[in-house]
Amino acid sequence: MRKKMFIFLLLIGVLVLLSGCMDIKEPINAESTGIWNHYFVYPMSWLITYFADVFKDNYGLSIVVVTLIIRLFLLPLNVKQLKSSKAMQDIQPEIKELQKKYSSKDANTQQKLQQETMALFQKHGVNPLAGCLPIFVQMPILIAMYHAIMRTEAIEDHTFLWFALDSPDYVLPIIAGAATFLQQKLMMAGSPAAQNPQMVAMLYLMPIMITVFAFFFPAALALYWVVGNIFMVAQTLFIRKPMMKDASTGGDKK
Repeated sequence: MRKKMFIFLLLIGVLVLLSGCMDIKEPINAESTGIWNHYFVYPMSWLITYFADVFKDNYGLSIVVVTLIIRLFLLPLNVKQLKSSKAMQDIQPEIKELQKKYSSKDANTQQKLQQETMALFQKHGVNPLAGCLPIFVQMPILIAMYHAIMRTEAIEDHTFLWFALDSPDYVLPIIAGAATFLQQKLMMAGSPAAQNPQMVAMLYLMPIMITVFAFFFPAALALYWVVGNIFMVAQTLFIRKPMMKDASTGGDKK
């Protein structure tokens, strides 16, 4: 759990770095220079503009569609992450038995615990870091979408539903925070993370952060967060829940 917390904080740091070290207010276009702008941000901006033209200058609907396309593209990585999480969950009883067996804090005992834990991972074909790789692959794509929304000038002066895309809204942030909380709650349900105080704290911290940020950013970005998190809720319900149910049924039969 400490490793997951470290990785989460590292990703937050990357987000801050990319957001702060680059001028988020600098417009993005085909002439923008730099690897990040040329290969990540501009393609996202082009997609948003393309679908806006398809939907007769409806940039709100375009952001919804592009967000769904990105989430569908990342779905195989998310499934891989879920499978890795499930594999770790399946061997938790054996890990706890090892921890009880080697409860002493002396160096030799702890070294033996690490050796047998690694042997357990190898026996079941579990890689404790496998669930982290999809996160690192996804982050540049998701951050590029964030930059594209913030830096595509054509989004300005457009509205969608009840809100202006280039101004903060006061309803979307609440929806974004609620969707984030629901998604994380569903992910943690029945997993060892639900018993970890640090992970429980993140369950509440992340939605609060998303909500507060959304109050100060343009509604276009909040719309992206809402659609993305609702997609993740559906993914959790239709993929993770059946996966966990099959695992518990298999365990009962045994």
